[in-house]
Amino acid sequence: MTYLAKPRLHHPSLTVNKVGYTRRDYEGKNSTLCAGCGHDSISAAIIQACWELDIEPHRVAKLSGIGCSSKTPDYFLGASHGFNTVHGRMPSVLTGANLANRSLLYLGISGDGDSASIGLGQFAHAMRRAVRMVYIVEDNGVYGLTKGQFSATADRGSRSKKGAINSDNPVDMIGMALQLGASYVARGFSGDKAQLVPLIKGAIGHGGAAFIDVISPCIAFNNHAGSTKCYDYVREHNEAMNRLDFITPRSEITTDYAPGEVVEVVQHDGRTLRLRKLHDGYDPTDRLAAMNHVQTHQARGEVVTGLLYVDPDASDLHAALNTSARPLNTLGNQELCPGAAELATLNAALRC
Repeated sequence: MTYLAKPRLHHPSLTVNKVGYTRRDYEGKNSTLCAGCGHDSISAAIIQACWELDIEPHRVAKLSGIGCSSKTPDYFLGASHGFNTVHGRMPSVLTGANLANRSLLYLGISGDGDSASIGLGQFAHAMRRAVRMVYIVEDNGVYGLTKGQFSATADRGSRSKKGAINSDNPVDMIGMALQLGASYVARGFSGDKAQLVPLIKGAIGHGGAAFIDVISPCIAFNNHAGSTKCYDYVREHNEAMNRLDFITPRSEITTDYAPGEVVEVVQHDGRTLRLRKLHDGYDPTDRLAAMNHVQTHQARGEVVTGLLYVDPDASDLHAALNTSARPLNTLGNQELCPGAAELATLNAALRC
């Protein structure tokens, strides 16, 4: 299958930002995800946020792991640095890159399968070490590339495409980020661009570990069990010589609601997602209150969205390690190898 490439030439009347770029300059390749996928809406929000913040694309490093979500960095900021790591290992690679070159803006893009399962330990240590980054989890509760099995964030009692009921308790990424010391914690919905773009902009400008859990429903694997039109039923009753896949295009799910309100968003399979937006009087600087607020509304079946917690005086791993103000990859032999006298002084300081 071939995909049309985006034209490099832009219309001369397109608006440019303060650094001379149009919004189109922050785009990437054409997406190969399912039509209407919420992940593409997240990519669009990242593009909008970077354009509005006048960020030069070459100052951004985007890293990802494995999964549908980890493909998305190819669809935004095509002129930025990019690295696709192995499954669940994005945080450690990003940490190393950050320590080597602190002058870049680091975007870590992951999924619930990539971060809440095989990469859970990597996620935990990146948060507790306060690596300065924007860590975005595109959360859909399933493994989309392997046909929709439950991921670790799937709610207990939820039904899979095949009709199985999830009996496992979910991993609460928001709760873990708060407990582990992340200094900017938020949750968004891929269909609410008006809320998601400011959340991403706030995370980019934050001085520590910023984590955003974005609810991004999978449109391909939410069919009801028992339907004679679902993929599984057709395969079980079809005597076909080949096993083929066809995903019907769906329209993107969007919503818009006021702070403090609860909205019920109907999914393509008829299920309902309940979202509550933080009210204007909410204090995002109280970590314990944030944890209690999330758990209280989670018990009611509500998904709280918005800026849940922020530490306005946050520091990062470079401050903890007292690293050089210059990026380590710019240091020469004179700084890295100061000589035998300096080494003797260092060794003497380590003796008991």
